[in-house]
Amino acid sequence: MNDIFYKQTQDDLKKNEEKADRAAELSVANKKLAFQNEEKDKRAAELAVANKELAFQNEEKDKRAAELAVANKELAFQNEEKDKRAAELAAANKELVIKKERIKELNDQLENSVKERTAQLEHANKELEAVSYSISHDLKAPLRHITGYNSLLEKKYKDLLPAEGRQYIDNISSATKNMAELIDGLLQFSKINRIEMKKDLLNMNQIVDMLTWPIKEGDIDNRIEFSIEALPLAYGDLEMMTSVWSNLIENAIKFTKNKNLVKIIIGAEENENTIIYYIKDNGAGFDMNYASKIFTMFQRLHSQKDFEGTGIGLATVQRLITRHGGKIWAESKVGEGASFYFSLIKTEG
Repeated sequence: MNDIFYKQTQDDLKKNEEKADRAAELSVANKKLAFQNEEKDKRAAELAVANKELAFQNEEKDKRAAELAVANKELAFQNEEKDKRAAELAAANKELVIKKERIKELNDQLENSVKERTAQLEHANKELEAVSYSISHDLKAPLRHITGYNSLLEKKYKDLLPAEGRQYIDNISSATKNMAELIDGLLQFSKINRIEMKKDLLNMNQIVDMLTWPIKEGDIDNRIEFSIEALPLAYGDLEMMTSVWSNLIENAIKFTKNKNLVKIIIGAEENENTIIYYIKDNGAGFDMNYASKIFTMFQRLHSQKDFEGTGIGLATVQRLITRHGGKIWAESKVGEGASFYFSLIKTEG
């Protein structure tokens, strides 16, 4: 009986233990299930987020695809335009090559024409100079005869002639003097291009002083006031440069003859490569509308009655300056004097 009870008790204990083990295992399983459910909810939430992200990315992908399609169309259009521009550029290049060849051909023709024209002008100038020299030289003999006979007429018969006849003799004398000046000027002008230049370093102040000294000495009334600045040295032909300054100074004196006080300024300006000399006066001046004529042979802007002259001096000056590689120009106002400028290159040659 006791054995049966003991065994029953043992069986009950064992069942209770197994029941407790089952309960513990169930508790662990429940916890594990709860954890898994919690993890499943997290995964579900993450999956929902991932799905939203995937949906956004798909939407963006569709947008990019649409943009890519537009870009491809634009690229195709640009490629098509590029091909058109390339074709146009190729055609333009061909046309440019043709035009360049034509321009070269025209330039060659122009250069040949210029050379030919220059040669013709040089030949014509030489012939003109030869003719001018010949005419001037040949005119001297008959002019000397006219002058001589007029002088004899004046000595032997002037007192026998009436006032009108004596005036005729004076007019002949004045005309022959003017013609002699014209011939001398023409001879000098025709020789300029034939004279060999002997360039040297010139003291411009010495040249100017030499030319102005006789004028100052003869100015008894102290009517003429020279203001001569320090002039830079220059390379040139002494005889030619003396002729340049002589003509310009004589020109200033001539056109200030009606002034009570004559003011003549001589000076120079320098830049990197050039020296610009000038002479300014307060004389009659001239209209700048006719400035281009003053360096032309026989062109005069004032009447012979008002100011004597041959119209050769300034043309001679221009040719002399041109032979030195320089330029000459003038500025003026009527009644306010004139300024003459000429440039020379600093370096020798």
